Amino acid sequence: MKSEDLRISEIFHSLQGESRTVGLPTVFIRLTGCPLRCQYCDTSYAFSGGEMQSIASIIDQAAQYNTPYITVTGGEPLAQPGCVELLRQLADKGYSVSLETSGAIDVANVDARIVKVMDLKTPASAEEQRNLYANLDYLDSKDQLKFVICNAEDYAWSKAKMTEYQLAQKCEILFSPSMGQQDPTELAEWILADQLPVRFQVQLHKFLWGDVAGK
Repeated sequence: MKSEDLRISEIFHSLQGESRTVGLPTVFIRLTGCPLRCQYCDTSYAFSGGEMQSIASIIDQAAQYNTPYITVTGGEPLAQPGCVELLRQLADKGYSVSLETSGAIDVANVDARIVKVMDLKTPASAEEQRNLYANLDYLDSKDQLKFVICNAEDYAWSKAKMTEYQLAQKCEILFSPSMGQQDPTELAEWILADQLPVRFQVQLHKFLWGDVAGK
């Protein structure tokens, strides 16, 4: 095993279900492991297991699909130090690469070409204390900051964080209802009533395939 090898849960081709590239055919590289335990997590199967693979092998598998879009996700991909090198090499190959990260691990060393899709964990996530607010300094206009909203208290908290850190001036803001906990229509109506400068999103893949892994 080489130091840059990574433990991979799965590599699959699907439609992007969230973020700015929603609906586009995308290769997903899911890394194993996560130090967080959000109460709404839908990828707990990626907490353990997986298979050690070289970066070259990972890139070869991604190249089988005719799409320029790659998302590196988890788990928490940055929990594996080799993730930063994987991201760099994917960008070197000319891919449009996004990183889905919890916001709990330092993103300072992530290649500037990578689109960061980063969470701020709300109180109802049960992991609010893990937010690393210094990461906000590394977000720019190409990046996206996601709030998964579970209830009215989460919504109010998220609005307050937007004001406190002037988040709409840093990057695009995503508000997403937690499936089965926050009614999507209600969240959409709150956003419209408050005239928030955010992108409302639902998880497209769950409407198409439910909670099927590898989709």
